[in-house]
Amino acid sequence: MANFEAYREYQRIESGEDDSPPGEEDLLLHVPEGLKDSWSHIKNLDNFFTRIYNFHQKNGFACMMLSEFFELIQFLFVVIFTTFLVNCVDYDVLFANRAVNHTEPVHNPLDRNKVTLPDAILPGLECTQRIQGNSWNIFLLIMAAIFWIYRLVKVFRNFLNYWEIRQFYVQALKIRMDELCNFTWQEVQDRLISLQQEQQMCVHKKELTELDIYHRILRFKNYMVAMINKSLLPVQLQPPLLGNVVFFTQGLKYNFELILFWGPWSLFQNKWSLHPKYKRNTNRLELAQQLSRVILLVGLANLLLCPFILVWQVLYAFFSYTEVIRREPGSLGARRWSLYGRMYLRHFNELDHELHGRLGHGYKPTSKYMNSFTSPLLAVFAKNMAFFSGSVLAVLIALTVYDEDVLTVQHILTAITLLGVVITITRSFIPDEHVMWCPEQLLQCMLAHIHYMPDHWRGSANKSETREEVAQLFQYKAVFILEELLSPIVTPFILIFLLRNKSLEIIDFFRNFTVDVVGVGDICSFAEMDIRRHGNPTWMSQGQTEASVYQQAENGKTELSLMHFTMKNPHWQPPQESSVFISQLKEKVKHHAHVGPSTHLLLSQAPLCTSLQSINPMTMPDNLLASVMAHPILTASGLQAGEPHFIQPSTAAAASVLASLPPSQLAHTSPVRSRGPLMSSMSPYSTTYHSDRSVNDSMIHSDSHMQRNSLPPELVSAEMSLHAIYMHELHQQSSHPQMTSGQWQNAVPMRDMHTNTGLQQSSHGPSMSMPTPVSLGGWQEEEEEEENEDDQESKSGSTSKHGTGRSQ
Repeated sequence: MANFEAYREYQRIESGEDDSPPGEEDLLLHVPEGLKDSWSHIKNLDNFFTRIYNFHQKNGFACMMLSEFFELIQFLFVVIFTTFLVNCVDYDVLFANRAVNHTEPVHNPLDRNKVTLPDAILPGLECTQRIQGNSWNIFLLIMAAIFWIYRLVKVFRNFLNYWEIRQFYVQALKIRMDELCNFTWQEVQDRLISLQQEQQMCVHKKELTELDIYHRILRFKNYMVAMINKSLLPVQLQPPLLGNVVFFTQGLKYNFELILFWGPWSLFQNKWSLHPKYKRNTNRLELAQQLSRVILLVGLANLLLCPFILVWQVLYAFFSYTEVIRREPGSLGARRWSLYGRMYLRHFNELDHELHGRLGHGYKPTSKYMNSFTSPLLAVFAKNMAFFSGSVLAVLIALTVYDEDVLTVQHILTAITLLGVVITITRSFIPDEHVMWCPEQLLQCMLAHIHYMPDHWRGSANKSETREEVAQLFQYKAVFILEELLSPIVTPFILIFLLRNKSLEIIDFFRNFTVDVVGVGDICSFAEMDIRRHGNPTWMSQGQTEASVYQQAENGKTELSLMHFTMKNPHWQPPQESSVFISQLKEKVKHHAHVGPSTHLLLSQAPLCTSLQSINPMTMPDNLLASVMAHPILTASGLQAGEPHFIQPSTAAAASVLASLPPSQLAHTSPVRSRGPLMSSMSPYSTTYHSDRSVNDSMIHSDSHMQRNSLPPELVSAEMSLHAIYMHELHQQSSHPQMTSGQWQNAVPMRDMHTNTGLQQSSHGPSMSMPTPVSLGGWQEEEEEEENEDDQESKSGSTSKHGTGRSQ
């Protein structure tokens, strides 16, 4: 929400019946003495669980310490090497602006004319005098030495912490260091939860849950995700002539966290507790003025340190990227997920490795989407520039082949290098004439992985405005480097002139969106993924949420985060409101699967069937999504998504595939555990599709031994992608009923549709439960009537059993 003045009207969100008792802060700080080899009553569980997670993700003690050691060496190298280049090199000799007098005897008289590197290096005594004679050099070296000593002390402290975590893995979790890479984080997390019953790491809860661990690791990150979701942080700028620009760098993020979370004047009195004064409404104006002064001081400190930080940024970028740019000039034209994109697209309670894996899957479709936009004018210019540059480069190369003395001509190597860079860059703007892209389909493929997409992107995939907004999430590497270089200059002004104006809104945000959870402490209330408090009616939360428009998470963040966390943690038992939401989502999937394409037809005709029968299972999840978004039964029939008598193809196809998958966490809300035809195909003992039962029939015949955590992570991610597509489609239908009302009133079950060379239309009945088959020929299924009867029986049986089914 752009208008955050309304936050002044917020009321304190009460934390419910599970609030911690008064005095919990003191209990969390209590550490019994004499427990040298025990892991009971850990003082700071936030740091402890975070170190356990980082230890697993960074591959153990040896890798972490080696990385810390080389960071020290790298900083030392940059400082010493830069000092040497500035003070100890005679550039007049190096550039041959001054002749060198060789006094030592040489065997070859021609060698007297050659300039070597030692000739350009000043003697040690002269170099030392030049360094000592410049007070500015002395000051910078002293500052660098102080920072390096600070880093050295921190590395020594990290060594002790890492060793403690290593002992914890070996002694408590029973995981040897040589086996650490064989354990997933979910397996480590399960052992942590089991260990709580023996060691009582947390003194306030007998049992830990997956959500408790996530809350402690991601306490501050969930706040950041929520503030980005509510557009509270000033990261969107309006500079002259540039329009809307997103500026969010590592330096700016560091300052935000310093001010709000862990700095000396931060809002938190410790790692797990918001200061009590920020929870009261009486002194909000005074606290806002105090926060404004803190932001001003931090902004002035950034302005004072700007020259030093800027010099360091330039040197680090020069040493890091110069060789890469020389070797691969096109690397600057490659894209990466921006820091803002990672925050905007991040679910609540999503760990770093989960986010990186999800965005990694979305890299290719997003790159294809961005490459689908070409400028004809720029392409013409690039073709001619490539021609002229290539012609000159060809002549220079031919001359050097004919006579290598050409290389001794001044700046000839520079010209060859620059011409090669120009050719590489210009060719990146020339589109491939043999490639045709469909922006809408690519945008749908993006959505399957990134899970979030503004409503106005739909139907506008071919517009430049949409591309510019995607570019804010998926930026050029050159733009990333430029933003980091400008960060020391821009950050002070953002803090002083923009963030200070948000002081009152920030105070209101932390007061209204902070809850105290027993055994965890103060967390962002959005991180609870509570449908009742923060659900959005247009995201299937209608009738379940009590949230006002200001308390709702934007873009379905609460609902999608709940589904994502549920699938990543199949043993987690959701609260009552979340269970009701998941149960109703299950009923919608079953309902829409009935009018979608049959799973048998989808598997046998779509690219998924080929992937299931192939020997390479790594492509299965990608083809699973492809089968939903572009299966032949939809394209061959000539149906368009906008026609009034048909549901959205991706909605029906996603529902059909989801109904055939194991119910995953939905099993918590229903005793039925199914094994659909899709999972029969994915069984390690069978690689072909051998079941022709209908979707609902497969859900009735259950296999109680099918466990959700037996699925590989790739298929779990694919299932979440299907849910994201499905939930976005339902959101669109709820947000724009005038565009989709006809699609659900007289919908034709797609399992009864058949394709032929000619499309014949027939009348449809007014009820979805009694559809009239459309005879198109060519896809005649055996025992069609028996299948429909089974569908009706399973539908009525499921409704009577659960009592939660809702029809559209």
